[in-house]
Amino acid sequence: MVHEAVLSFQYDSPEQAARVADAIDPELGEIDDDRSGVRADRDGSALELTVEAEDLVAMRAAINTWCSLVDVAERAGATE
Repeated sequence: MVHEAVLSFQYDSPEQAARVADAIDPELGEIDDDRSGVRADRDGSALELTVEAEDLVAMRAAINTWCSLVDVAERAGATE
């Protein structure tokens, strides 16, 4: 059974969402493994990450990783 979680992030502008999406883009596909993966979609000022994992331990680890990456991207973008 594959587990799925959708993480939705809403920003004040499409430009902010694009900055965060661009910042995490290099990691997409690079830190996936045989137990988990993620895909990102952006629509205007919304960014959505869909995390899939083979087990709940991998799901928790993937969610923690991606939330941390988004947090760093948001903080870095706030300094511009």
